[in-house]
Amino acid sequence: MKKLVLAAVLVASTITATFAQTVDLRRKIEVTGIAELEVTPDIINVTITLKEYLDGKKKTTISQLESQLEKAVAEAGIAKEDFTVNSLSSWNYATEKKKNPDFLASKAYGIKFRDLNKFDQILSKIDPKGIQATNIDSYDYSKLNAVKNDLKLKALLAARDKAAFLVAGLGDKLGGAINIVENDNSSFPSPRNVMYMSKSAMADVAPESDIDFKKIKLSFQIQAVFEIK
Repeated sequence: MKKLVLAAVLVASTITATFAQTVDLRRKIEVTGIAELEVTPDIINVTITLKEYLDGKKKTTISQLESQLEKAVAEAGIAKEDFTVNSLSSWNYATEKKKNPDFLASKAYGIKFRDLNKFDQILSKIDPKGIQATNIDSYDYSKLNAVKNDLKLKALLAARDKAAFLVAGLGDKLGGAINIVENDNSSFPSPRNVMYMSKSAMADVAPESDIDFKKIKLSFQIQAVFEIK
């Protein structure tokens, strides 16, 4: 019986010692720092959709419209890697065309604009009746990573300054950081159409775009735990 009691005491002592080792008895303060900035996107990804159309019995083909677009893109100085074909309306265009001579194909193209003045320049050189739709796919900012890193640091320093101010009010000093958690609360403008499809596609002249500069809101929150000395 004495051996069993002694064993129980030893086990209890071991558990107590282990528990004491894992408990952090340091005095701590947890604060939040926030840094925000709005930037104007300087890269906008746009989709232009072209569609064949009939004028009486004469058909303007997708090949003709595509040639106009390719020429306009080249003249605007758009890099080849910034101009891509996104989709064709029929997975088997040739077969569909043979089955139905009146079949009107449409084709979507993606263009990455770094200068939005070139958008209207390109549209003005394409047959307006062949423009089915245009829409913004996404916005971006060329210096995004550098700005993000700067804001993260500012948020962290804001958290440290807040903690130092509060601790000083208690007559204590702020120690080093124990834990840091980063939260990215940035928001980008939503993709949207940039012109009416039906009216604009059948206009006598290429429609002017209503693309404007929607701001990108960058917001970083740092939750930091500091030791109180």
